[in-house]
Amino acid sequence: MQRILCWIGCFVLLANGQSAELRGAEPRQKPNIIFIMADDLGYGDLGCYGQKMIQTPHLDRVAAEGMRFTDFYAGSTVCAPSRCCLMTGFHTGHARVRGNARVPLLPEDVTVAEVLQEAGYATGIIGKWGLGEPESTGIPNRQGFDTWFGYLNQKHAHNYYPDHLWRNQEKVFLPGNVVQNGVATERATYSHDLFAEEALRFVEHHAEGPFFLYLALTIPHANNEAGPEGMEVPSDEPYSAKDWPQPQKNHAAMITRMDRDVGRLMDRLKDLGIDEHTIVFFTSDNGPHKEGGGDPTFFQSSGPLRGYKRSLHDGGIRVPLLVRYPGHIQPGTTSDWVGAFWDVPATLADLAGMEFPTGADGISFRRELLGQPGQKGHDFLYWEFHERGSSQAARHGHWKAVRKQISGPLELYDLSQDLEEENDVAGEHPEVIREFEAYFAQARTDSPHWQIRGR
Repeated sequence: MQRILCWIGCFVLLANGQSAELRGAEPRQKPNIIFIMADDLGYGDLGCYGQKMIQTPHLDRVAAEGMRFTDFYAGSTVCAPSRCCLMTGFHTGHARVRGNARVPLLPEDVTVAEVLQEAGYATGIIGKWGLGEPESTGIPNRQGFDTWFGYLNQKHAHNYYPDHLWRNQEKVFLPGNVVQNGVATERATYSHDLFAEEALRFVEHHAEGPFFLYLALTIPHANNEAGPEGMEVPSDEPYSAKDWPQPQKNHAAMITRMDRDVGRLMDRLKDLGIDEHTIVFFTSDNGPHKEGGGDPTFFQSSGPLRGYKRSLHDGGIRVPLLVRYPGHIQPGTTSDWVGAFWDVPATLADLAGMEFPTGADGISFRRELLGQPGQKGHDFLYWEFHERGSSQAARHGHWKAVRKQISGPLELYDLSQDLEEENDVAGEHPEVIREFEAYFAQARTDSPHWQIRGR
């Protein structure tokens, strides 16, 4: 698969004195793995993906020092199902959780954390879970994580000033926060700042490795319960003087705050001497939101893509993916390999020298990361969504099919010519439509929680 070595990558390569012989190098030991996931961050919200207004220097540096994916997709267009795909390796036609209802993972569900535990990894999650309520079979400590700190469900995670969080199976009350109806009336402790500090402590404590840290941040999700003031952040710096609506100042400040803390984490890896032994992933759980005063058009958060959160057009499901692994991933590379969240478990297991259980939908893209020949690809990628009825989408090569109503017709887009999905060419390609129809007919299994229904 063709890659483009951008000029900034060349600069980093020369500055580090590294040669192209690094490409394809296998790790000499099991790498530490950090998987960072933002919440509702759009494809166009980072400078390395074309953002001009929001400052993200640390994540842009991750891109310059690693690999930037252009055609990578989330598991779904909303929170919980996307996270289920990420953890279990199934797309939303087969996953346990296919929507934002509080359906827990079950004991028989195998997560990537469980596989990495078997490989000898210390496993931790910090941030937002969304796959099991207190005392259910789905809580992180019963799904492969040794340690856990954060929000269990997505509604609780709307509030950046909660009165409590969870540490393992214990409710931890936060000083100075008073909450009524999901909105803090008194604010002292900002949850994201706690997560950033917790991440630093985790890598310090497990510096001997190997470790797996799943850092599921909540930025820049809105507090939906706060209405137009839902973009909660302690300060709108460095955008205070901008002539922007206040929600947009806050939105940008949230992203830059997150970027700052990613930079702190990267610096800590270097301080601990484990930078070259740690592979870092950064992505988002779905496209940008239009909630809490947020406006995805103001910053062009979807980039060149159509739609945003809750859409199965690419603006709702195509997400940034950055991967950095010094000495193993060539700096400044761009990959157009087409993959999705359900590929992550197989990939992380492969990097750890393990195999993810057969029967899942994902494939490992380790070879793509390391620049090795023989990387396999997908024939189809599949999504289904269950709000306001049921909808489906699939990607097959450069073709993208979307069915917005189960009883309705398929729309067809040629992404190689129409990245914005503006021109429905279904009538011009009946043979391609037949391929998609045949695929949709067998792409999903029935679920008692997620019935295909019309609008």
